[in-house]
Amino acid sequence: MDRVITNILTADPAAAADFYGALLGMTRHFTSDWFVILTHSDMPGLEYGLLQRDHAIVPDAARGAPGGVMVTFVVADCDAVHAQAQTMGADIVAPPEDMPYGQRRMILRDPDGTILDISAPTAPRPG
Repeated sequence: MDRVITNILTADPAAAADFYGALLGMTRHFTSDWFVILTHSDMPGLEYGLLQRDHAIVPDAARGAPGGVMVTFVVADCDAVHAQAQTMGADIVAPPEDMPYGQRRMILRDPDGTILDISAPTAPRPG
């Protein structure tokens, strides 16, 4: 396998890129008018695509609202991301909460409704 890219469908790739940049520090690796690839300096192999929902390459059956997917981002500090999300006026579904599996997690929606799970370890990772 050479690459894996998660593509999120969006009405406005540039606006979605701005959201992910402000929330998680992701930066644009590639930009066109209908597609943006975001990366992050802490994860050299990450490619997170933002694809215009109504572009000709998107099948009609896939153009509806997002559903059945939750994208998880593991961060160092869930509460810091929560504070940034509040500053941005993001749609926070559930504020940070300690989970029984050793993570602190919050849930929010990106501007197009994709559910994001922002988690941070609260317990040492098993060796």
